[in-house]
Amino acid sequence: NIRGRKCVVVGGGQVALRKVRVLLEHGADVEVISPDLCPELAKLAQGREIHALTRKYQAGDLKNAFVAIVATDSGDINQRVVVEARRRAVLVNVVDDAGNSDFIVPSYLRRGALTIAVSTGGKSPALARKIRSRLEKELGDEYALVVCLIGEVRAEIRQQKIKIDNDDWQEALDLDQLLDLLRKGEKLKAKAILLSNLKAKQQ
Repeated sequence: NIRGRKCVVVGGGQVALRKVRVLLEHGADVEVISPDLCPELAKLAQGREIHALTRKYQAGDLKNAFVAIVATDSGDINQRVVVEARRRAVLVNVVDDAGNSDFIVPSYLRRGALTIAVSTGGKSPALARKIRSRLEKELGDEYALVVCLIGEVRAEIRQQKIKIDNDDWQEALDLDQLLDLLRKGEKLKAKAILLSNLKAKQQ
């Protein structure tokens, strides 16, 4: 849990931006260290969503940090951050260098309550982003709707004290049909069909 904890990102480009966004989504207190910031990071700093130090990394920058993410093109800076992180027992992630990382930051795709993480184990973050981009095109907003719909149906089933096991759910869940109805705005019909399919399993 990184909510409210100091997380340091060393780097100011697009890769750093992606890492910062993930940290912010999880409620971290983010500090970015880089002589130059991409426009999006500069905007976050101006809006006080992050704290930015517009200079090069210096020894001591990881004081009181819980997590450090290194996203620079300088092998020397990367290694210096890793050394300080190890000395201070700070968890560190070096982009494109799984061997020097304590953890990996996957590429995330979110559709409402649905979260899909894509990771290559640090071997190719670029490939992870490509796959995520492909999924973004294939998985539209209707997936957020179907998650909400299923949540509502589960609550009703429990309220009615109907016992449905996982196998019954799998058989009753005609995902293509539900998604098609939700794309057409027919949520009530989709809900009725799912409830009917589930109740049929009890007969």
